[in-house]
Amino acid sequence: MSSTSVEAPDRLKGPIADHESQVLEPPSPTERDFEHHHPELDHHFADLNQQRDSATLGMWAFLIQEIMFFGGLVAAYLYYRSLHLEAFDAGSNHLDVVLGTFNTVVLIGSSFTMALCVRTAQLGRRKPTLVWLGSTALLGGVFLVVKAFEYAQKFEHSLVPGRFFSADDVLAHASIPAGVSPDAFAGQLELFYGFYFVMTGMHALHMVVGAGLMVWVALRVQQGRVTQQRHAIVENFGLYWHFVDIVW
Repeated sequence: MSSTSVEAPDRLKGPIADHESQVLEPPSPTERDFEHHHPELDHHFADLNQQRDSATLGMWAFLIQEIMFFGGLVAAYLYYRSLHLEAFDAGSNHLDVVLGTFNTVVLIGSSFTMALCVRTAQLGRRKPTLVWLGSTALLGGVFLVVKAFEYAQKFEHSLVPGRFFSADDVLAHASIPAGVSPDAFAGQLELFYGFYFVMTGMHALHMVVGAGLMVWVALRVQQGRVTQQRHAIVENFGLYWHFVDIVW
């Protein structure tokens, strides 16, 4: 007895074959699929826009807590200044206005160069980005050197709070309010300089941290990892640097 094969009628075989061919056909790549496999896209992000927005959101969250930190210091300074106005005025009048003004101009200049750095990064221009980043680092270094000279003056005149603090230089040019003893006034002056060193010292620390971050950003730029499509690292560092300048 011979075996015979049974073939499906053409009217049934046609639709099935068409369906199989449609299933096996590879889908055409879309723009989103291309972006999903973009070499500059980290694996845990859906697309480049989400990656950039996430980085920006993280930086703003960090800056908000920094604002609260420095805001607390400024609020404490203003409170104690309201209690000891004459002593705080005497202490601030003893600061070097020329060096302070010079440093302010230097930081404004560094904000300008940082803005140019961000713009060239957005355009994908590697060399100008490195040039403006280096200019920002140079100005930041000038600021820290000038601040070191200011601190040296305070140490020379024994105006550093602590065991060896002496307010004689300030008291010689200050008018002590009635009812306040020279020792009490000196204690108020020491409080002022305590705020001075804490607030300017924390600012200088943020500048030093910024210098370290600048080296890291420069390496990423040099390696070609900052492009027109992926430059959030430069933008976010720019936000940090502008914040530090505003705090000053």
